[in-house]
Amino acid sequence: MGCNKSHQINGSSLKTVNRSMAAIKERLPLDQRIEFEISFWTLRDEIRNNKEFLDAIDGKTPEQLIETGKELFMKRKAAGNKEYEQYATWDQMISQYTQERIDQNRKKTPDARDKNPPARVDYQMHSM
Repeated sequence: MGCNKSHQINGSSLKTVNRSMAAIKERLPLDQRIEFEISFWTLRDEIRNNKEFLDAIDGKTPEQLIETGKELFMKRKAAGNKEYEQYATWDQMISQYTQERIDQNRKKTPDARDKNPPARVDYQMHSM
């Protein structure tokens, strides 16, 4: 019997990382999903080499990845990274990104073409 690693990221390839990330994200509570995503992309931005990235992420749980994301946030903020100047804390950044995601989902306006009835297509059937 093997161990169930469904709560860990499979870093054997970029394809398996993406698959396991999607599967894990679906099972996370909504409030952790954005933290998880931001942590993933922050780590990916930090480690550009594919092999090094795969080694760094392989076997990580969502909690470990989020902790890594927080550490990178603090490191970058302390280094004066302009992207992080606007945020006092990790939680403030996550709250803002969460609100932006909510706003994006609300602002989806229907396409004007959807308001018109569909074009009518009549086929004339001819006997053979």
